Amino acid sequence: MNKLRGQVWVFDDNVDTDQILPGYAMAEDFSGLAKYAMAGSKEADFAKRVKQGDIIVAGKNFGCGSSREQAPVALQAAGVSLIIAPSFARIFRRNAINIGLPVLVADLGKYVQTGDWIEADLVQGIISTPDREVAAQALSANVLATINAGGLINRVRQELGVNND
Repeated sequence: MNKLRGQVWVFDDNVDTDQILPGYAMAEDFSGLAKYAMAGSKEADFAKRVKQGDIIVAGKNFGCGSSREQAPVALQAAGVSLIIAPSFARIFRRNAINIGLPVLVADLGKYVQTGDWIEADLVQGIISTPDREVAAQALSANVLATINAGGLINRVRQELGVNND
C-alpha cells in the first residue's frame, strides 16, 4: 500500500475532533462510528457521500482538540484512505498511524478542490494532482511498517509471531 489514489474532499484549517466526530457519537461502538464521520464539519453529509479510498486534503492543524482515538477510526471506517494537511495535531497524527490510517504532511489546498483525483506515493512523498506534482514529507520506514501492517497492534502481533485471529 505504498501508492494511494482517491477522490479529494477539501477541508479548512483547524478541523478539530468535534468536527471529525461530534461528542454525541462517542457513545457508539467503534463499529458504528463511520456514520458520524465529519458530521460536525461543513460537510455534515460526508458519511453518506464518502466512498472507499477517498482522500481528505485539509488545512493546517487537522485533528486538533481532544485526544479521542475514535476520530481517525470514524474516518477510516467511513472509507478515507489518506489524510493530507500541512500540519496535524500530534495526538491525532499518532492515533491515525496507530490504526493504520496514513497521514501525509503537505500543503495541497491551493492545488486541489473537492472532487479532484490525486495519487500519493507514501514512500517517495510525491503527490500527483491534476496539474502538478507536490512534495510531501515521506513516511519513515517505521511509520510505513505500521501502516502496512494495518496498525500498531497488528504490527506488534506480526513481530511477535502471534496470530491475529
